[in-house]
Amino acid sequence: MKYRRIMIAAPKSGSGKTTITCALLQTLINEGYQAVSFKCGPDYIDPMFHEQVIGVPSRNLDTFFTGEEQTRKLFLKHASGDGFAVLEGVMGIFDGLGGVRKEGSSYHLAQVTETPIVLVVDAKGMGRSLIPMLAGFLAYDKEQLIRGMILNRMSEGYYEIMRALIEKELGLSVLGFLPEKKELYVESRHLGLVKPDELTGMKEKMMSLAGEFVKTVSLKAILEIAESAKAFGDAENAESNKNAEDLGVNKDISTDRPVIAVARDEAFCFYYADNLCMLEENGAEIKFFSPLHDDRLPESCHALLIGGGYPELYADKISENRLMRTAVKQAVEKGMPVVAECGGFMYLHAAIIDKEGTRHDMAGVIPRQCSDTGKSVRFGYIELREKHSHFLPEGEIIKGHEFHYYDSTNSGEDVLAVKPMTGREYSCIMEGDNYWMGFPHLYYPSNPAFAKAFVEKAAQYRRKMTDREKGVK
Repeated sequence: MKYRRIMIAAPKSGSGKTTITCALLQTLINEGYQAVSFKCGPDYIDPMFHEQVIGVPSRNLDTFFTGEEQTRKLFLKHASGDGFAVLEGVMGIFDGLGGVRKEGSSYHLAQVTETPIVLVVDAKGMGRSLIPMLAGFLAYDKEQLIRGMILNRMSEGYYEIMRALIEKELGLSVLGFLPEKKELYVESRHLGLVKPDELTGMKEKMMSLAGEFVKTVSLKAILEIAESAKAFGDAENAESNKNAEDLGVNKDISTDRPVIAVARDEAFCFYYADNLCMLEENGAEIKFFSPLHDDRLPESCHALLIGGGYPELYADKISENRLMRTAVKQAVEKGMPVVAECGGFMYLHAAIIDKEGTRHDMAGVIPRQCSDTGKSVRFGYIELREKHSHFLPEGEIIKGHEFHYYDSTNSGEDVLAVKPMTGREYSCIMEGDNYWMGFPHLYYPSNPAFAKAFVEKAAQYRRKMTDREKGVK
């Protein structure tokens, strides 16, 4: 099947990948294209910009999490034959697992999905030195996937000089440039970009950015590169790749769908779309609630999913919402299944101690506290191996990642975490028959059995509640 697609990658982080990707997506929408986006790697915030600001459906793809075959299937599941797929790279184009392995890299994802690459280069402070640098990247591109480039932070006058040199000496198409305009940049913090809902006028900024983009970058050339992408499988294979069995979906879905209450607001917003989709495909109904703004859980819910985010930034408001904190604690104490990751794990503690040393009461499920360490505690990919059969059979692995500055006085001992590059091991996660709570963020498609087990635990709780209401012992 023919999918128009392109990847925006760069030699290093901070080159302008997100800026160019957002500009391209907004331009495509303005021109009437049906666009979808994919973010390479375990990133939550870039997809938020794509979806919340521009209105483009966005998913994560990661060859470390799901390998080559499953990654292709996930791409085919969400790409549209009539649309336009934009893949946004991560870090430097060849930087994968541990910065040295191909798995998880932008280039490996482009290989797996057979996607042509446009390289974004931060050209500020560079002249002819761009040419040997680019020559090295082109020489390392064994699949000849790099089909063009965009120069970021460059003046119009100097662009014309450099474009002619690059195209003459390297034969690489230079598709355009973006001038340096600080008012269009997105702020950042220790865990990455600031969330779009924290910024004012983002839609207007994206429109302005797209307006600049169409003036200085050739959309026609980008479309031609995307059109040149090889046919990706065929219609029959694409359909089979979308079926439930291939993607780890439980076909035996009961009509009595258990409700999983998912915390989602300004403080809790880090969710992989494919994780939530996999819960629904296994039979769950998703209902969202806000630990910040709501005073009760969704009616008739049967499990809790509390994802990551920035609870430390909203600790005062969370602490003030005693009704919700009490409701969550009572639900868990009654045996309601719960999965809590990173910020959600912090929320279930007795308290969060912020960087000023102020205590903020939390839900109190875990009689411990979290505090700011002032530095990154854990960072990067991990494989999580079950010590006991609860959410997965003993010894099975689900993949995820960690990235947090806060730490707990007890981060759990029930699951073994393994760093895939070094093999270093450490225990983490508080786990039992009905709960999985810890700092790691999980990616369910890396082991679909986790999502299936979570939904089944919610269904069991639902049946238990129904029997109790009927007076069945």
